[in-house]
Amino acid sequence: MSDDHHDDDHQFASAESGAAATFPKQCSALRKNECVMIKGRPCKIVEMSTSKTGKHGHAKVHLVALDIFTNKKLEDICPSTHNMDVPVVKRKEYLLMDITDDGFCSLMDPESSDTKDDLKAPDGELSQQLKELLDKGEGDVYVTVVSACGEEAVMSHKVSTKGM
Repeated sequence: MSDDHHDDDHQFASAESGAAATFPKQCSALRKNECVMIKGRPCKIVEMSTSKTGKHGHAKVHLVALDIFTNKKLEDICPSTHNMDVPVVKRKEYLLMDITDDGFCSLMDPESSDTKDDLKAPDGELSQQLKELLDKGEGDVYVTVVSACGEEAVMSHKVSTKGM
């Protein structure tokens, strides 16, 4: 029974950290390529259009955005004067040391030398590229980890060959 209780605490804690990871911004001040929360997901705006003021006096902003983690398309319509939540998106570079057999990245922070082993390797093509680069060993592989609203994922990589 106590194990179940522990899971509930964890879900509550992650929901709390997600809530603090956003800030309000007036809908009319949002711009293409900025991030916004739609249906509780951090998204990047790819398209926006504003309708004229209707008989009730509110111009509406139509947002089309892609979830920054799943790339899923989401849409929202909001009065231009209303505030929308904008996620705080952080990017950090790590040195990729290994991808474990169970699909986790073994990362090292180049500044502090702290290691991080709790991040799943990305799916698909990016994961394949990373594995091939590690196998070749032709330089240090750095990955960019994007985090927002309590989620984080490896989004891109680069190879540094300096010092070889």
